[in-house]
Amino acid sequence: METEYRDELYTKRVRAGKRTYFFDVKATKSDRDFYITITESKRVGEEEYEKHKIFLYKEDFEKFLGALSEVVGFVKEELLSKVEVPEQETS
Repeated sequence: METEYRDELYTKRVRAGKRTYFFDVKATKSDRDFYITITESKRVGEEEYEKHKIFLYKEDFEKFLGALSEVVGFVKEELLSKVEVPEQETS
């Protein structure tokens, strides 16, 4: 049985340089189940876009959020804190 999906119930767009991320909340056909799609969209031509999509189901929200927070925290605390910012020359 193939599940049909409806339009977005809620959407949040994040522009980040050459990429745009879309966080969309959708419902299944029965309107009893909800999920999130995360889409990365990147312009690759004059009017052409490359898109990548992740489907995140409600039973995985907490695990996904926990893992994302952990990874972002690692980058901020362990990697970025060790990157030396070059001193600006003063004239």
